[in-house]
Amino acid sequence: MIISKITRQKELNDRYNIFTIKQGKEVYAFSVDEAVLVKYQLQKGMELDSLLLNEIQYTDEIRKGYHMAVRYLAKVKRTEMEVRKHLLAKMENESFVSEVMMKLKDMKFIDDEDYAFSYVRTQRNTTTKGPESIKRELKEKGVQIELIERAMEEFAYEDQLQSAQKVMVKFLAGKKKDSKKILLQKLEQTLVRKGFTTAIIQEVKRMPEILEMDSDGLETIRIHGEKARRKFAKFTGYEFTQKMKQFLYRKGFSMDLIEQYLDEMEEEM
Repeated sequence: MIISKITRQKELNDRYNIFTIKQGKEVYAFSVDEAVLVKYQLQKGMELDSLLLNEIQYTDEIRKGYHMAVRYLAKVKRTEMEVRKHLLAKMENESFVSEVMMKLKDMKFIDDEDYAFSYVRTQRNTTTKGPESIKRELKEKGVQIELIERAMEEFAYEDQLQSAQKVMVKFLAGKKKDSKKILLQKLEQTLVRKGFTTAIIQEVKRMPEILEMDSDGLETIRIHGEKARRKFAKFTGYEFTQKMKQFLYRKGFSMDLIEQYLDEMEEEM
């Protein structure tokens, strides 16, 4: 194969089209990156045997994969697994991907340890996620467990407690009509979903905002009691009382508090 012409691509200025003569006609043969063009000193009239052609094309594939990965990494940091998946979806040959990955790691474009530490700091400073959620997300991104454990040292216990407190304050702001028992159950479920540990959750439940909640619950049970009275207005006597007790008990109020409320209600009638 003899090169008959080399032209720069219009859309990609760093790539060149290589032409050869086939059956008396000039035809497109392949394209190469500018760095590959320079490395092999490709020029018009140069003869390429099959061995050299394979080497050129292999080098060019690696170069294309490298550029592809760098563009993928340009906007945000990625883990090794994320980059590998991205390349495998676009490159046919897995050996090309492995070669590109080695080059990226040598150039420090991929560093899962650095990624893990950076990710933990960002989540700590910008979200209210608990440690278990952050660990799970890093695992899903392919980061090794030992790197995750080291990186989690950036999320101190005091910081975790502060994040959990923010979750608690936001949660209580919109749910003051529930009984304390139900509120605590729902709060615990929220904190678990957020990824906080049992130790953190127990500390949150001992915070002043929780301890100072309506201790006798009368104010809260009155709100639910009024709804129940309207709901069961068609009932009277024993049946009405039982309906009220069942309704309020399901809302998380103690039987002592329910009896106190019903006595109060009877005095008003």
